[in-house]
Amino acid sequence: MFPSNESTVRHILIVDDSAFEQRMLMDLLGELPYRISVAFNGLQGYQLALAKQPDLILLDVRMPNMDGYTACRLLKANPATRDIPVIFLSGADADEERIMGLSIGGVDYVSKPFSPGELAARIHVHLNLVQRPGAAAAAGQAADPDAVLVRAVKRLIADNLAALPSLAEIARSVGTYREKLSQVFREQTGMTVFAFIREERIRRGVQLLRESEIDVQDIALLIGFNNAGNFATAFRERIGVTPSAYRLSMQQHKKPPED
Repeated sequence: MFPSNESTVRHILIVDDSAFEQRMLMDLLGELPYRISVAFNGLQGYQLALAKQPDLILLDVRMPNMDGYTACRLLKANPATRDIPVIFLSGADADEERIMGLSIGGVDYVSKPFSPGELAARIHVHLNLVQRPGAAAAAGQAADPDAVLVRAVKRLIADNLAALPSLAEIARSVGTYREKLSQVFREQTGMTVFAFIREERIRRGVQLLRESEIDVQDIALLIGFNNAGNFATAFRERIGVTPSAYRLSMQQHKKPPED
């Protein structure tokens, strides 16, 4: 139905804890020119992706031990797997679920029950859109697991500055626990998670003050401060001037000299 434009057979990894769902997907894909591997939870799927370097991953969202969102964060934080397209498959069709899947790196989000023809078409499109290095080259890029963990945490923090979850929830979102995350993060970066959050908030604040006309109060809320006063205090301690003074100095610096 969808002829491959490459001589090699494309490899698809199915990650789903339901044996019924696995069998249904295997029956569907078995009629197409694909090679199939299966995993029963997010952690096994992540490990198989590292080992087998599939061309595309079909990833269920709700799974025990490690869910699909957590697995995707790790996949996208590892140089060896970050370019593998991930299509989420989920029984949840809420907008926030779709937004979450796409924001953390999924290329598509298909709700269950799905049309076999539509899913096959989406797989075909994404396989032909992406250009990945060979499996051996990609496997050679595999990063240290602790570095992958920290990279995933940094992205999660950067994407959720306005409303960060607790440290325990951050740890769960990348497949670990609070104490392990605190230890690994300090070893890898030389700072605590909370120190990084403060630095990231100020860095984002500087960027918004320089590149936008957003009001200081709104910037404060966007980067996770309760009000402009708290933002101004933290900003002055780190940068040496208030946000308003910093923005004014940037505007004056950009102003062309008068004749």
